[in-house]
Amino acid sequence: MKKFFIAAALAAAVLAANAQTAKITVDAAHPAHAIAPTLWGIFFEDINLSADGGIYPELVRNRSFEDSDKPDDWTFAGGGSVATIATADVQGKPPVPPLNPFNRKSLRIKAGGAFTLQNEGYWGMNIVAGDGYTFKLAARGEKYNGTLTVKVLSSTGTVLASGEISNIGGRWEYHTLDLTATGSDPKGKLEISGDGKGVLYLDMVSLMPKKTWKNHGLRPDLAESLDALHPGFLRFPGGCWVEGDDFAHMNHWKKTIGNVDVREPLWNIWNYYSTQGLGYHEYLQLAEDLGAEPLFDVNVGMSHKEVIPMDRMNEWVQDALDAIEYANGPTNSLWGGARARNGHPASFNLKYLEVGNENGGVPYRERWPLFVNAIHAKHPEIKFIANHWQGGYPSTPKADIVDEHFYDTPEFFMRNATHFDKYNRSEPKVFVGEYAVTRNCGLGNLRGAIGEAAFMTGLERNSDHVIMASYAPLLVNLNHRAWNPDLINFDSEKWYGLPSYYVQKLFAENRGDVSLPTTVESPLAETAPAGGMIGVATWDTAAEYKDVKVTAPDGSVLFESDFNGGMKGWKPLGDGAQWKTQDGALRQTAEKEFIRAIAGKREWTDYTITLKARKISGAEGFMIMFRIGGDEDRTWWNVGGWNNTADGIEAGGTLDSKPSHIETDRWYDLKVTVSGKNVKCWLDGKLIHDVDFDTSSKVASLYAVAATEAKTGDLIVKVVNANAQPLETEVYLGDAKLSGQGTAIVLTSDSGADENSLAEPMKVSPKTEAVSFSGTTLKRSFPGNSLTVLRLQTK
Repeated sequence: MKKFFIAAALAAAVLAANAQTAKITVDAAHPAHAIAPTLWGIFFEDINLSADGGIYPELVRNRSFEDSDKPDDWTFAGGGSVATIATADVQGKPPVPPLNPFNRKSLRIKAGGAFTLQNEGYWGMNIVAGDGYTFKLAARGEKYNGTLTVKVLSSTGTVLASGEISNIGGRWEYHTLDLTATGSDPKGKLEISGDGKGVLYLDMVSLMPKKTWKNHGLRPDLAESLDALHPGFLRFPGGCWVEGDDFAHMNHWKKTIGNVDVREPLWNIWNYYSTQGLGYHEYLQLAEDLGAEPLFDVNVGMSHKEVIPMDRMNEWVQDALDAIEYANGPTNSLWGGARARNGHPASFNLKYLEVGNENGGVPYRERWPLFVNAIHAKHPEIKFIANHWQGGYPSTPKADIVDEHFYDTPEFFMRNATHFDKYNRSEPKVFVGEYAVTRNCGLGNLRGAIGEAAFMTGLERNSDHVIMASYAPLLVNLNHRAWNPDLINFDSEKWYGLPSYYVQKLFAENRGDVSLPTTVESPLAETAPAGGMIGVATWDTAAEYKDVKVTAPDGSVLFESDFNGGMKGWKPLGDGAQWKTQDGALRQTAEKEFIRAIAGKREWTDYTITLKARKISGAEGFMIMFRIGGDEDRTWWNVGGWNNTADGIEAGGTLDSKPSHIETDRWYDLKVTVSGKNVKCWLDGKLIHDVDFDTSSKVASLYAVAATEAKTGDLIVKVVNANAQPLETEVYLGDAKLSGQGTAIVLTSDSGADENSLAEPMKVSPKTEAVSFSGTTLKRSFPGNSLTVLRLQTK
């Protein structure tokens, strides 16, 4: 984009390195621009079991028995009885009748006496004394002469609630029990037992809490954690869930509405089955209940691996048109009528439509106008959001908004606090649809939150052009972390927010209505030198490595491994990993995502890695990791990535990419040199990448924005101190008519490495104190690694 001068932009004057004070000047006499009410929002992606096992409160896992050809997540016991999965298409003469045409599997129990069936849900069912639960199942029998006893048990086997089901006939029928728990246990489980003989079929076995948020079927504490963020919009359902790894495994909205019994469970790209219980209608309802604008993301005809031919694109465009009709159409329309039958006759007032997710290149530019032209002709009220990916975004037709994504270190975000100052205001508005500190931040620490807060001051300062922003990802079940970090962390019973959660909350609660020009003068802050451990990794492939050596610039050996002594010095990571040492090599054979083994020390800065690597099988090649500060860091050289089409340096994003193809069963010589901000990578002696990271050892200490709020009349100043030490600062408020009273809301902790947890959920959380001052100058010491919100009363 072209450079553009903004009178209200931040003037960051850097003082001498040894300066001890800073100055913030707020020009209250010359308001800059209105701040978009949609500026701070949330992005819900079905990742990390955020829906099933999370905000969608179904307690039974694999309730429909559709997940596989085995009764996954169920435990069956019965000496004279056998339980198997019955499939309507292949079993029985005549075939086993399914519950409905879309739910073709059921549990078949050939009962020869007493049996029990147990389900522990998603690592335990949270049962609360006095709360009500609805148990429901569909059953049919073939000469089955027994009853079923349903029990909710504690983890130790104590009965917390029970009921009985009888009169099971030869046709599918639903049976319901209203249960009230007599005790509490976050690790409860469901038990179904029988004592009859014959053949019994079960399907859609469900246990749902009666208490849900606003009676709309969501887990109350998690929904309230979203509500507390005061989001201006809700983007859904993804993310990679929009594209899918292939088209058979993408989110098709039409398969997620109506009766849950006919919603087909689907294998999620993040390695679990989605029940689709949280579907298109529920997302729209959630947005309405949050008071947020719904922002629906549609597939553009591109998955991770496939592209729909242009002559077949009509049905994809029509699918988007139908989604808009479902959300907004009159009740006498086809899809508006479906919405009404699902309990919401009124329009959901969908205004924002994103076309694609992280899609780019020629295929995206070809398909973009098909959607925009067809939809605009029927729905001129829709605002179109384009992906800013692979170097740009489509220019024709012009997008209303473009979506940019950022993942990196705290210091990257600090340096990019001025990123949008230069954007040309004649270009499309900006939606920062995904951003988060993902490197050098542990499991989500204060330092990462401060980096994001610094960046967010730039978003708010440029809120005439940046009109939407959302952190990603939003939720994680702590038993299934596919990404790190995540804003809201939970188990079956409790949740906690990262320090970043409180940054998001404070910015949203104190957004203000009109931006005020603000200048900052501050010293530089020293940052830790870039460095870290090394590692090897695979992604959807099997590979092996040998002759690993790490040397310092002076040639001394920092680490060496020939694997004859096993994996000594290595830490294996990743769900389902299958590491073993054999013939002097380290082999990983599970074709799963994000499998890695790391070694070395976090203090390492400059070094050279040499090794040999070989692809055994799978979709991709192999990865060499460097500058690894924690178990979840993702800084690596991806060799034969992107379905074995390219090599790339990745660190929160792709820094450099070259076309390539890795041969199976061939040993490659690899070399990676890390020197200061530079990384070089050689493949078989040929230099492939020569990349400079933005790793300057210093960043500005102070970042600030100011605004006025119409409702209260308050003048709001948000100040971020990225220095590890407190910073004495004078805040000049110009011609503002102030009462001399106010409050300071401060987010900080003893160390930038401090994190929250289930055991200490509020370790890093905001504290509020009164502020008194005279005149229009306020002197204050801002703590190291802190975000401070000053709300100053006006006369």
